Parts: sequence; C-alpha cells; structure tokens
Amino acid sequence: MRVVVLPGDGVGPEVTAPAVACLRLASAHGGLGLAFEEHDFGGAAIDRHGAPLPAETLAASRTAAAVLLGAVGGPCWDEARVRPEAGLLALRRELGLFANLRPARVMEGMEALSPLRADIAAGADVLVVRELTGGIYFGERMVGRERASDLCLYTRPEIERIAHVAFRAARGRRGRVTSVDKANVLETSKLWRRVTIDVAAEYPDVELDHLYVDAAAMALITNPRRFDVILTENMFGDILSDELSAIGGSIGLLGSASLGAGDGPGLFEPVHGSAPDIAGLDIANPAGAIASAAMLLDALGHEAHARALAAALEDASRAGPRTADLGGGARCSEFGAAVREAFRARLDAPVPVKARSAAGGGRA
Repeated sequence: MRVVVLPGDGVGPEVTAPAVACLRLASAHGGLGLAFEEHDFGGAAIDRHGAPLPAETLAASRTAAAVLLGAVGGPCWDEARVRPEAGLLALRRELGLFANLRPARVMEGMEALSPLRADIAAGADVLVVRELTGGIYFGERMVGRERASDLCLYTRPEIERIAHVAFRAARGRRGRVTSVDKANVLETSKLWRRVTIDVAAEYPDVELDHLYVDAAAMALITNPRRFDVILTENMFGDILSDELSAIGGSIGLLGSASLGAGDGPGLFEPVHGSAPDIAGLDIANPAGAIASAAMLLDALGHEAHARALAAALEDASRAGPRTADLGGGARCSEFGAAVREAFRARLDAPVPVKARSAAGGGRA
C-alpha cells in the first residue's frame, strides 16, 4: 500500500517525520507492506513549481492508498497569486473528500492541562463530522474595492451523505448526534435541519438534537460532555473543531481524517496549522500528526495497529516528555521517539490492546 506524504510548510515536515516513523514501525511489525512517497505541496510547491498542487502531486495522490499531510501556509505566501491553502481545497475537491472527522477527547490524567475546570473537562469525548466540500468555502465569490460576497450553497444530496456519516459514526460511539446550524437566520441551515431530520428517521437507535452554532460554541466550554457526535457544515465545523481542540490542552494533540464515498484515498492531517514562528526549532507537538497516522491505519483496515498506536500516543502523552505547548521542554523528535517506544511495547504485548477505534467512526 503506497502512502503519499505531503510534508508541506512550516512545522509540517517536522511533525510528519515522527508520524511516518510510527507507520514504518507498524508496517514492519505487521507485514503491512506500506511504502512511502514524498511530494511537494502548499507553499513549498509554489516555490518549486509555481502552484500549490502540482500535477505530479495530484496524480500521485489519486492513485495512493492514503495521503498524509503536514501543514500548509505561512506569511511569506500572503501576496502570492495563489495561496498555499488553495492547494488544500483543490486536493479535497479532486479526491472527493466530503467528510472530515475530527475526534477530540480529554485524556484521563491530563485534565489539568485543559483551560476548563478539571471537573468540567473530565470525560469529554467528541467527534466532529464536518461537511468538507460545500458551503461558503466553495461558493462563488466576488470582491471589489467597495463590496464583496461569498455564496453559501448546499444541496439535499450533499447534506444527506454527510448526515449518514455522522449517524453511522454515532452507532459506534454513544448513539447521539447533535446537528449544529443557524436555522433561525440562514436558509441553507433551514434546509440542513430538514434533511438531517429526514436522515435521522433511518437511524431509530440514534438520538438527534439540534443546536444553533452560537449555543453550541457556548456549550462546548460549559458542558462538553453533553456532546457525542457533532454534525455540521463546512465553516461551522472548521471553527467549532478548533475551539474543541483547546479543551484537551492543545490544538497540537488532534488529528483528522478527510474521507470520500468510494475506494479512493483518504487525507489524514493534524488539525493545527503550519506555525511558521517555530518552524525548524524542533519544538512542535507531533501528537496530531501521529493521531492522524493512527486514523490512516484504521481507514486502511489495520484496526489492531491503529488502536495500539492511539493507545501508545496516550501513554506517551501522560507519562511525558511533553512538548512546550503542554508546558514541557521536550523536542518534537524526542516526543516522537517516546511514542515509538510506547508503540513498540504495545505491539509486543501478549494481550491485544482493547480500545475504541482510532478514527472514531470508520470510513465515510
């Protein structure tokens, strides 16, 4: 199975290196046959090829088993004709990746790292299912000197397919879906709510409730345990999942999976950005990239190795050493080595690891 690696910009290369090392360890241990192929992407591709998504990178990604991405963007490309982020939007569109899964949980024993009171943060475990190829990010846009507009457009089929992803994921978790919209104001949200209710009728074993996005944002910091699966549209999901990432102590902890409907490759990437201010210092937290690698293994059908890697990541996060974003002084490479040591111990353990799915919901 060929995995295309897109290190990207900023800290991207630093955090993908430990993630790839964990995947190599899994492949060697289980005879998984993973092979890795690195390609330019984002700002680095603009510098070398004049475009954030070169044709060679896209062709390699289309035929891969999976794609592992580091991060894109940075201020040095702010005035570029095409920004690095445009490459990411194009890659999602070209691969048909409409479902973004962002699991976030407060690890047991690490509640004190949350900005919330420990008694509020403890036990929070949420999966955000974000629609990824529609809405305002992909609508027609216009900009002039005095006015600008961005079109937010959704269709029933687009909402139906992402809703099915959320309800199926909830069946493997705690059986609750909270659909987040702004149906008191936006026509797209009114359609979103109607379609979600229609899809829910096919899942009588899953509980559905609705929240306006502003109320959901407040509830995430006052009572995060009320949520199991959050289903929402593109922009709301982008914002809420970043808010949710802080609850566990750092955005650097979270991975994500972007999946499509068919057998094509998924895209796996940490939630954080390129952090150009610390790039090259070996102090970024690679946990999000490693969590994404665990989700990649799960999507490829290597569930036991995915569970072992996710558990090893938690082992290392609790025991230390910790990176600067979590109050420690460990280097990125040092923490990556600690995860690999814990992963090797998990793989060599005589009793299989019992843990929930690393991806929080399986393929879309």
